[in-house]
Amino acid sequence: MSFQGDFDKHIERSRALGLHAVPVRDAEAAAQVDAIIIPGGESTTIGKLLERFDMIDLIRRRIGDGLPVLATCAGAILLADEISGSDQPRIGGLHISVRRNAYGRQIESFEADVIVGDSDWPGWQESNVLGVFIRAPIIDSVSDEVKVILEFEGKPVLVRQGAILAATFHPELTADTRVHEYFFHAVAGFPAQ
Repeated sequence: MSFQGDFDKHIERSRALGLHAVPVRDAEAAAQVDAIIIPGGESTTIGKLLERFDMIDLIRRRIGDGLPVLATCAGAILLADEISGSDQPRIGGLHISVRRNAYGRQIESFEADVIVGDSDWPGWQESNVLGVFIRAPIIDSVSDEVKVILEFEGKPVLVRQGAILAATFHPELTADTRVHEYFFHAVAGFPAQ
């Protein structure tokens, strides 16, 4: 999805991994993709844009039908079934509860190593993953259907539910390609290039 946030970095990363990536700015494009990335930005604004451009129901339906989705930061908020203290527009479908901006304001953004939680994907075993947290949400709770892949200070920061992969950090802002590789190959099932 290409409304705001570092969607261009996600497109570059996808193309570097050998995939055909296109910006998604309207319902026609959203109806044609084989997977979608919902980037960071401001979740309330993105939700309102999805409503304005008649995309929110389409994307909700496609994700419900199994469309693979990688959501980062604001994207994870948009997919959360519960957002503490907010009735903002959302896609939902990911059985988590989040708190927006829980690590602090923009000036309190930080980088930190995140550790592997519950995953047998070999790519995670190489080393810790660097997480870039910018006004990041905290995942307060997950349902039994949600698998915690990566953690920071005992809190989930990368979770998977079926074909949904959601990160509270920004994997597109580091040189480490493993979150995108995991999404495309292990979650979406696209062949490695």
